[in-house]
Amino acid sequence: MQMDGRGWGVWSLSSSSFIMGTGSSILSALQDLFWLSKSKVEKQLQIISVLQWVLTFLIMGIACTLILMYILCTDCWAIAALYLAWLVFDWNTPKKGGRRSQWVRNWAIWRYFRDYFPIRLVKTHNLLTTRNYIFGYHPHGIMGLGAFCNFSTEATGVSQKFPGIRPYLATLAGNFRMPILRDYLMSGGICPVNRDSIDYILSKNGSGNAIIIVVGGAAESLNCTPGKNSVTLRNRKGFVKLALRHGADLVPVYSFGENEVYKQVIFEEGSWGRWVQKKFQKHIGFAPCIFHGRGLFSSNTWGLLPYSKPITTVVGEPITIPKIDNPSQKEVDFYHSVYVDSLIKLFDKYKGRFGLPETEVLEVN
Repeated sequence: MQMDGRGWGVWSLSSSSFIMGTGSSILSALQDLFWLSKSKVEKQLQIISVLQWVLTFLIMGIACTLILMYILCTDCWAIAALYLAWLVFDWNTPKKGGRRSQWVRNWAIWRYFRDYFPIRLVKTHNLLTTRNYIFGYHPHGIMGLGAFCNFSTEATGVSQKFPGIRPYLATLAGNFRMPILRDYLMSGGICPVNRDSIDYILSKNGSGNAIIIVVGGAAESLNCTPGKNSVTLRNRKGFVKLALRHGADLVPVYSFGENEVYKQVIFEEGSWGRWVQKKFQKHIGFAPCIFHGRGLFSSNTWGLLPYSKPITTVVGEPITIPKIDNPSQKEVDFYHSVYVDSLIKLFDKYKGRFGLPETEVLEVN
């Protein structure tokens, strides 16, 4: 009995140790699994956040138009009719500064969007709230992802970095003719890139406004490719003339990495492909690009998702611009050259910090 007791005691002790050890191992494994799952969930949320914006950029306007037309042909036609009546009443709102929503700009989805690449906003100088500004954003890239994340959301803290400054990202006016899409864009502080809209913001909306214009536009997007730093700027002077007419300071902005997130088929000048692109650009305002990123489920396949490459947007030093109601061509040319020099200096100063060799040169076309 004593031996049995001692044997039972030894067996009990060994069993307890085994159970405790196994329990600890299982707990450790579960903890590892939990953290792994959390990491995977965050990555999937990042992918979803970027995918919804890509689909918004590519098809939301057309899709919402078709859906609205379909609803008009159903028993729910009154809903579509009410929206169309509202659309007529609200038609000029985009030209008057839009209708931004801080709630939308602060959605958590934009933070996942930011972390997918990731995207950073770098401030180099303070901006006075008593002045208005025109930011020249370079380069365009395929979709201007850095411009959207930094200035149409609060994901990178633009309002904290530049307190008292209201950013307005300017995009194609045609987007604001699309039902639903127009309201979605306005909620982020996006406005049409036309004279009426810009004149209103810079002259009838007080001070502390900053309009972000992607100066190179569609023409620049046709030449963007990984490893290339070039901007279409040499003959783009309209934004300088607007700045002079309103006395709005010019601010050069360069986004390192914007061209790295998509790969594009570049058509040579004189080719049929480039001819088609230029025709679209001339008559519609945008140029169709043949591009690809990564797949939805694997980075080793092709798809519409951008590659997760870092994008760092550097906001340069403001250039003080005088107010001249009718600037001469000589005055426009002078301040345009000052702007170009300032952009090149900004690029040269920060290129080494964000992965480019010191020998890299910004190509200005």
